[in-house]
Amino acid sequence: MSIGVHNIGQGCVTCLDYDEHYILTFPNGYGRQVNALFGISICNAMSILTVPWIELGGECSINCSKTGYNASIVFHTKPFYGGKKHRITAEIFSPNDKKPFCSIEGEWNGVMYAKYTTGENAVFIDTKKMPTIKKKVRKLEDQDDFESRCLWKDVTYNLK
Repeated sequence: MSIGVHNIGQGCVTCLDYDEHYILTFPNGYGRQVNALFGISICNAMSILTVPWIELGGECSINCSKTGYNASIVFHTKPFYGGKKHRITAEIFSPNDKKPFCSIEGEWNGVMYAKYTTGENAVFIDTKKMPTIKKKVRKLEDQDDFESRCLWKDVTYNLK
């Protein structure tokens, strides 16, 4: 049993220090729930014998028009039998190159490892060791009507 959300569209991340703009697409999101036993009622299985988790799946891309660098990313969904959760693979390309100069694999919520064409292998990122950084958000009165916090302010207020 699961529910899926297919994300369409794209986002833009700007690195102000380098004047670089990255256009990216998003993975699909899934709420999963696996029944441990078959042949019992779904209601009983869901309340007793399930392990729910959130999963990302699908292909994404990141492109920088200024530098020409781009990445192709695959979020792998867990197979029904065996396999691991939260797997990710990626390839990073230099401008105008057909072969990646770096391949990445690991878990998107854990450690990812990089393999370079030079033969070097290294930890690409360990998300568990990353510090939490407080968001910087403009005041509501300084936001446009369709910026997220301004658009959803009434829902946020009522949820609180």
